[in-house]
Amino acid sequence: MNAEAAKPATPGPVTTGSATSGHVTPTGTRRKARSRLDLRRLGRAAFLGPASRDRLPDAIGHVVDAHRAHHPDADLDPLRRAYLLAESSHRGQMRKSGEPYITHPLAVTLILAELGAETTTLTASLLHDTVEDTDVTLDQVREQFGEEVCYLVDGVTKLEKVDYGAAAEPETFRKMLVATGNDVRVMSIKLADRLHNMRTLGVMRPEKQERIAKVTRDVLIPLAERLGVQALKTELEDLVFAILHPEENKHTRELILRNASRADDPLAEVADEVRKVLREADLTAEVLIRPRHFVSVHRVSRKRGRLRGADFGRLLVLVNEDADCYGVLGELHTCMTPVVSEFKDFIAVPKFNLYQSLHTAVARDDGQVVEVLIRTHLMHKVAEAGVVALGNPYAVPGEEQSTSDGERVDPTRPGWLSRLLEWQRGAPDPDTFWSTLREDLAQDREITVFRPDGGTIGLPDGATCVDAAYAQYGEDAHACIGARVNGRLATLRTVLKDGDTVQLLMGQDPASEPSREWLEHARTPAARIAIQRWLTAHPAHPVDPPEGGRAGAEEAQAATRPAVGEPAAAPASGAVPGSSGGAQVLADRPGATVRLAGCCTPVPPDEVTGFAVRGGAVAVHRVECAVVARMKSAGRAEVGVRWGEGAECRVTLVAESFVRPHLLADLTEAMAVEGAEIVSATVEPPTHQQVRHTYTVQLPDAAHLPVLMRAMRKVAGVYDVSRAKPQTQST
Repeated sequence: MNAEAAKPATPGPVTTGSATSGHVTPTGTRRKARSRLDLRRLGRAAFLGPASRDRLPDAIGHVVDAHRAHHPDADLDPLRRAYLLAESSHRGQMRKSGEPYITHPLAVTLILAELGAETTTLTASLLHDTVEDTDVTLDQVREQFGEEVCYLVDGVTKLEKVDYGAAAEPETFRKMLVATGNDVRVMSIKLADRLHNMRTLGVMRPEKQERIAKVTRDVLIPLAERLGVQALKTELEDLVFAILHPEENKHTRELILRNASRADDPLAEVADEVRKVLREADLTAEVLIRPRHFVSVHRVSRKRGRLRGADFGRLLVLVNEDADCYGVLGELHTCMTPVVSEFKDFIAVPKFNLYQSLHTAVARDDGQVVEVLIRTHLMHKVAEAGVVALGNPYAVPGEEQSTSDGERVDPTRPGWLSRLLEWQRGAPDPDTFWSTLREDLAQDREITVFRPDGGTIGLPDGATCVDAAYAQYGEDAHACIGARVNGRLATLRTVLKDGDTVQLLMGQDPASEPSREWLEHARTPAARIAIQRWLTAHPAHPVDPPEGGRAGAEEAQAATRPAVGEPAAAPASGAVPGSSGGAQVLADRPGATVRLAGCCTPVPPDEVTGFAVRGGAVAVHRVECAVVARMKSAGRAEVGVRWGEGAECRVTLVAESFVRPHLLADLTEAMAVEGAEIVSATVEPPTHQQVRHTYTVQLPDAAHLPVLMRAMRKVAGVYDVSRAKPQTQST
């Protein structure tokens, strides 16, 4: 808000991304003849005294013009009164550039007016710094302008550093996000405020410019993306890019200027061809060339290498009706050469930030590919202004806003915002909130999964069943015992894909508790914070002793003990084939007894190694066994071992399943059918309605092991079967 500055931070002009606005394009050309706002002149005019009560002050004429373009019947009296209060309260305050401070709220309000914000938002924007920087109180704002304006002003007012210290910034953002949860106009004002401050950041010290730019990059730009305010997002990206990456920015500027000096313009040629095609098809449409902004050009250059003329922009086709979008698409794909892989339909399936468009691309004869965006005029307004275009969230929504999609039933409270507000309540301290917020906002793609009842759950890309459980049930997800994904049993660590159907299986035990392992699979802050909070409140008793507690011969001897319930293997001569559980092993130590280690139960054709242990025996381990690493680090010499010709083998398998009647009988029967002789079995006590079985089995042929494991997985309720993992320590 009062980040005082005046000189532009960027080396040159940038675009807000609008193809029809009066802003500057990356090539430096202005698309409209609209005069540039002279903030110094308006600042001086503000000191000449307030206007009479029956007319608008000259200083807000540009704001009024922009506002009337979107809302011709708006009541302008609140704007007049808000300006008079802001001007009088900020009078005498100056920005670091030497400009009157009133120029800042005027500029912020103009940004919002050009995006189409309604009168209440503009009124609050004019007053957004009065409570923070002047003697005006919230009670005065409420009395003169009403509860809505007061709420918006309070939402964007910073918390004082004298009260919060280093936590002031994260706690201010927490307060602002909570306020945004009730009224998204709070964040609209904050984004416009940050944009003007970024435009005028040049008078700040370089280190302060960098700090503000990083917060803008990590927090404000992702929020602008999620709220769909592309016009603000793209300009903020360019401003941040210029500060944090000056060399890349300079190179990108040179690319843009070099392209602007070209004699030919492939985009203009394709635009003319598209206009001709649509005219002949009797489709009314406006075809515009939409230059890419600096960061977009930079990204494309890194992706494609050498850029050609068509890479510096895209075509934007605007029509009146949704059906016309598909009509335009059909004509382009019929009369031109489409690039099928570039087609995306964001009209049928809008993005989570309300964005709708058809994306396609057509190829020229010279091989250049021109991207084309097709949307209605209303879609374009929402694409540029996002939630700002939604108007007053307190107004009764129209029928077109009603939908069964839980993510969009209230477009002013999108699903990602609801989830953010939910997890922030559990953040134990400002540092955790601040770091988690940045991490959450860095996930720039969302997926939608479906519940069996037809409802939806919005999740970030890469989310698992654990995340879905906490998104749907909150802390009741502690009782989740498994899931079905697209009708098939799945573990909670399963990564979900867009469009999956997820049925979460809940246990009935009221004392259910989350597993510490869930933290490894949780991607959303809501899941991680809920699990961590429970684990902190219920500290686990230490079970695992420090790794490497026993070394040398004693450790190796313990590691070669048979698995629980497994009889010791018969000794075998090292010079001739020896066996352990039927599998023959040859060791490069004549006369030595050979034993298969119980910690990792190697079977043919596992890669194995051996170590001499107490009593002259050779212990055989799988090479990835943790004991092998410890023995090597202790300086123990390896003994060469290899599999002999014997066919039989012994192996330990772990089956994980849900609790159900007769499961043990069904599982052991399936193993017997496959010819497996069960040497020992251990069934652990159930937790979360899940149970873990450990079986050591004798097989007539090691090649039969995959067949056995598949048969075990087919038993109803069993969701995973695996070889026993090598132990991480001696037992």
